[in-house]
Parts: sequence; C-alpha cells; structure tokens
Amino acid sequence: MSSSASTAEIAAIEDSHTENRMDPEWAVSAVGLGKCYRLYDNPKDKLKEVLSFGRRTYHREFWALRDISMQIRKGETLGIVGRNGSGKSTLLQILCGTLAPSLGEVQISGRVAALLELGAGFNPEFTGRENVFMNGTILGLSREEVAERYEAISAFADIGQFMDQPVKTYSNGMYVRLAFAIAAHVDADILVIDEALAVGDAFFGQKCMRYLRAFRERGTLIFVSHDTGAVVNLCDRAILLEAGRMKAEGSAKDICDLYLESVYAEMQPVACLTTRVAESQKPEQKTFSGMGDQRLKYINASSCRNDIEVFSFNENAPSFGRGGATIVHVSLLDAETEMPLNWIVGGERVRLLIRCRTHAPLRSPIVGFSVRDRLGQVLFSDNSYLTYRENPLFFDAEVQFAAEFTFRMPILPVGDYSITAALAEGSQTDHVQHHWVHDALFFKSHTSSVCTGLVGIPMETISIEQVA
Repeated sequence: MSSSASTAEIAAIEDSHTENRMDPEWAVSAVGLGKCYRLYDNPKDKLKEVLSFGRRTYHREFWALRDISMQIRKGETLGIVGRNGSGKSTLLQILCGTLAPSLGEVQISGRVAALLELGAGFNPEFTGRENVFMNGTILGLSREEVAERYEAISAFADIGQFMDQPVKTYSNGMYVRLAFAIAAHVDADILVIDEALAVGDAFFGQKCMRYLRAFRERGTLIFVSHDTGAVVNLCDRAILLEAGRMKAEGSAKDICDLYLESVYAEMQPVACLTTRVAESQKPEQKTFSGMGDQRLKYINASSCRNDIEVFSFNENAPSFGRGGATIVHVSLLDAETEMPLNWIVGGERVRLLIRCRTHAPLRSPIVGFSVRDRLGQVLFSDNSYLTYRENPLFFDAEVQFAAEFTFRMPILPVGDYSITAALAEGSQTDHVQHHWVHDALFFKSHTSSVCTGLVGIPMETISIEQVA
C-alpha cells in the first residue's frame, strides 16, 4: 500500500468495508478503490531503494485510480466512458481480478468473462483450438464442457481453418472473433467488454451487438467504449472517469453528453462556454401559438397518421463551446411557406432553421444538427461543410446569420425526440467547436404507422401480385 495514503484514509475505507457487506441484489460492489504505481527514472533505482531498507525513496507515485466506489445491480448494464488514460482499463482489470488494488475492496457475485486488451489471455504459440480449451478452463469450465461447446464457439468465431493455426498469425479482427466467441459460451453472469468491438468487420460487429442485447436479458454487462452511440444504445446508466477519478454518474445519455464536452475541452484548451441546467430549473415545454398546423391538410387521414408535436426552442438547454459564436434560435418551418410549425406530419418536407450570432470574426463556419431519440441515439444528422467547402464563408463580429436544412421528416415511432445543434469553425476533421447545444428543440411523436425500427421511410408504392 502506498505510503502517501493517510492512516485516516485507510481507516475510513476499512470502516466502510465493515458496513458494506455484499447485498444479494448487487453483482459488483466496489468501495474506495485506488491503484498506485511506483515510477522509477532508472531501473537501478528500484534496486537501490530495496537495498536502502526504506531509508531512501527513489520512486514517485502515480495514481491510476483514486477513490472509486460503485455498485452494479444484477441484470444491469453499466457503461464506462472517459478519455485515454482516465483509468478505464485499470478499473476493469481490478473488477475482473487480474489486478490487485492498492486501496479499497471489490466484491463480485457470479462468474466473470472479460474481453480486455486485444489477445489478452491467449498463448500466441498455441492454436486457436488450444486457446479455446485453455481459456474455457480459466473461465471455470471443465474440459468436457469446453469440448461440448467447441463447435458452437468455432461457428460463432467463423475463422475457418485458422482455428488450427497459431494465434500469433491472426489479424486483430480474428483475435476479437475468437475471444468474443469464447466469452459468449462460458455461461458468464457478468460480461466485461473493453473496446473489443472497435476491431473487426461490420458483419461480426452486428453479430456481437445482437448477442449483447440478448445477454442483457439474463446477465450483468460492463461496457467500455469511445462509441457513445453504442453506450447509449446498450447501457442503463454510465460513469465518466477523468484522471483516475469518477467525475460523474447518471443516465447513459447524460454521461455521454458530458464525455463529449470533455473531449472537445481537451481539443480546445481555451476555457469553454458550458451551461448546465438543473432538472427543477428547466422550463416547461410549451407549444407555439398562432402558427401553421400541417394537420389541417390531413383531417380525413387515418388514425395511424404520424402526428409530431414541436415544442419551443429551449434557450437554457445544456451547451458548451469556445463561444466565438453562439446559436440563438432553432425552429422547424413549413418547407413551402416558411411558417414556423408546432405540428408536423411524418413524411412531409420541413425546413430546419438554425440562427446564429458571431462574437468575433468567423471564418469557414460549419452549422450542423442531429436528431436523437429519448436515449440519445442519433437517428440522422448533417452539416453545412460540404456545401461551402470550395467557397468558405466569412462573417464579421456581432452579425447574425442563419443556416437552413430542408428534408423530408421520417415517420417516427411514438416517443420523445430532440434536435441537437452545433456551430463550429474550420473543416470536417479539424475544427473549433464554438457552440454545441444539447436538446435545443424537443418534439413528440403521438401516433405512428411504424411497426419496427428506429424510423420509418415513406413508401411510394407497396404491392403484392401473383407472377408467372
């Protein structure tokens, strides 16, 4: 244990251990976790320190994790997000038992299967078949049980004759296929995934996501990824790690929004304009009055018409950015009359208007948006970059400008949706984010003809007829 940990701190953690006995409803319970590494400038310094018998110190301490406490219920899916170096992998190794903490305690209820570093747990000299038996045994199966499941594991991995080749000849994608296939067939109670799905082809990625969705119905999932869409899609809640500490925990959507802000803050070292509004202070969603209503055109339509109610622009919506320019208003207009709308019918053409104001000269502005469902999943998005790539725009300070996007609104399942708007400067890959407004405009789909899927596409014709 590190010498820098005070006696009071250690005593407090020990007291919490006594009080925090494992509740049957928890799959994972961690209290006061910390991991400290001793760093030496020269390998010889480690020997010098040992020979000094504690009289001299040649190392400096690096805390990869500090004061992490968390509980995960059985059957829950927890996402863990954070920038590189934030301590995600260290935390997972401690939870999996492959790394001992310097401080704190973790209790696990059930069998754990993990996909950590690429190829972790594989012997590169062994064949895929031999590694299946070795890893299955490590994860708690008997050799007979592994043999019974070998064909299913091989079929899931789908790497053909390479199962009998040394894994040192495997590509990154083949490593992941085999590792995931093993983890999927050991009857784990807790599954830990660390960025494994970032490697491999789209077909296998979809197979893995289908498996993870099915696993959620019977087990506990801990999922680490930089793909916020996957985290929002899979996880019930999430935590954000920063510099080895837990910065925040909450719903997957809210935590992914915070993570996105931290990523841009790292890219843009100048202090960002960030606003957060407490739930109790958020204004009530109110519809516009005295504006066009597309429903009037469809009085005789069926009850399956996709009626979408549009709420007013939320000027107090959470936002962040450098602040060289800001978004002042977002609205949806009738594509023909340009009248602001408080109701839309799915499948009709609409115009999204984003009004902005500059506070400093703005060169090559990019205005964009994304439409998200209640979980924060992006249904569709676009921006102005490609339109003005060859002829970049320029605006002086303290002027207003507006971006318009005309499109056909998809048919949306019943539920709540929002539009996130963003204003940047630069190019698609290298830009400064001046203002990003989460959930700038809410809308609600009341009725719908969508039977499955995230959105419905209007059909021109649907027919069934006998053919010769």
